[in-house]
Amino acid sequence: QVQLVESGGGLVQAGDSLTLSCVASGRSFIGYAMAWFRQAPGKAREFLAAISGTGEPVYGDSVKGRFTIFRANEKNTLVLKMDMLIPEDTADYHCAAQSRLYSTIVARAIDYNYWGQGTKVTVSG
Repeated sequence: QVQLVESGGGLVQAGDSLTLSCVASGRSFIGYAMAWFRQAPGKAREFLAAISGTGEPVYGDSVKGRFTIFRANEKNTLVLKMDMLIPEDTADYHCAAQSRLYSTIVARAIDYNYWGQGTKVTVSG
């Protein structure tokens, strides 16, 4: 059974940093795109960052320059390092993975087959 489990969320102040982790189990995702999305109350789900199936990092405009995505632990863990947090970053953050090998289409939620339950990030002003 494939599982994606996020951790690392919490309450921080504006300007702080936070690191989220997503541990994948049940199968290997080497060669498969993995990404972070977020959803704030009353807003649409937003693409944040991904590692494509060919290993390239891709960032959404709202987090470019502030967030860094990378894989760790023999690539079984997806990490999102978030710096210079602002109150607008408050949301539920979800990890996702695709089942299409070497996919380079990474910004659309519809392309992801596996999702974690999410971890909540709250940034106070």
